[in-house]
Amino acid sequence: MIATEKCEEVQRTARELYSRRPDWVTFYREILGLYGTVRRHFPSLEAMEDFERTEAFQEIQRMLRKLREQGPVPETPQEPTKVITVRLPKSMHDTLRVEAHEHHVSMNKLCISKLLQFIDNNRVPQE
Repeated sequence: MIATEKCEEVQRTARELYSRRPDWVTFYREILGLYGTVRRHFPSLEAMEDFERTEAFQEIQRMLRKLREQGPVPETPQEPTKVITVRLPKSMHDTLRVEAHEHHVSMNKLCISKLLQFIDNNRVPQE
């Protein structure tokens, strides 16, 4: 069960930062990033999964989406851009390409949007 006080503290911190209208990368890093507020308050996988089911998490996702609407963020020394290579079947690549076209966004923007979503542990195959 999730601690209400921790949840409220994370929500307050996110709202305060959001009110300053940071770029989306800064908001993500400070709130949801590896050393951000959420991970400090909910360090275990189980606690994080519980938090991701709360209204506070949904609100943070909405804030992040609104900040991403401001457009691309220039690369900085504090937050350089990294590249990953993902191997996926052609059919999945084709589906992503069409989905990006339907949403009028780049595949990069679509993939980042998908990466920012809650992942139910039951959907991740065990190795």
